[in-house]
Amino acid sequence: MSHTGFPSTSRARAVLPSRSRAALPDDLQHIPWLAALDAEERARALADLRVVQVDAGELICRVGRPVTYWFGLVDGLLKMSNDSASPTGTGIPITFTGLSSGGWFGEGTVLKNEVYRYNIQALRKSVVAGIPAETFHWLLGRSIGFNRFVMNQLNERLGQFIAAREIDRLSQPDARVARSLAALFHPVLYPGVGEVLRITQQEMGYLVGLSRQRVNEALAALQAAGVISVEYGGVRVLDLERLRSYRPA
Repeated sequence: MSHTGFPSTSRARAVLPSRSRAALPDDLQHIPWLAALDAEERARALADLRVVQVDAGELICRVGRPVTYWFGLVDGLLKMSNDSASPTGTGIPITFTGLSSGGWFGEGTVLKNEVYRYNIQALRKSVVAGIPAETFHWLLGRSIGFNRFVMNQLNERLGQFIAAREIDRLSQPDARVARSLAALFHPVLYPGVGEVLRITQQEMGYLVGLSRQRVNEALAALQAAGVISVEYGGVRVLDLERLRSYRPA
């Protein structure tokens, strides 16, 4: 899946240190791992947690930059890609996956304390949260519940990327749109999505590398098949299992 549709951003801004704020009570409702912490762990996490609003096209993580935070999406839509991964920016851009509300990402990079091998870019105005890498490692060393959450994340993410490889090999656009939509409704990785995903046809096109018109045709076919319902400003899943395995007749 390729082509972002966004102009290249020259650098990832230091969004958390310079523009962030403390988390509000409404933000905390969208952070699933907080429930796994005891009182002391939660107090440390809340003290270090920062939240920032990012604009469409803005980078949260950039290839080659050292990891400093573990990030999560409170609200919005992001994509993970290798755009301009080479020093000259001439590599073929590939979108690995979309990231929807409630999802936390980059734990593998934080665990290994290495530079990013991917970009994370906002497809629309989004609210992003993060805790410092030191806090992430402190929680790992102390909390069994937090460890279970991170292990679950890594396991589900592996399955997601295996599925993404399968999507890349699909030549049928309707099937590609179906599988990509299903990935955004993952109940473990993106618990904040619910039954309706706020996404435009243009944003879907950015994720699957198709034109807006072709995405519109695919959504119409999926709706006719009874697996989704296209609503104003979003998509409702009617049958997630059929969506995951959808193939045109």
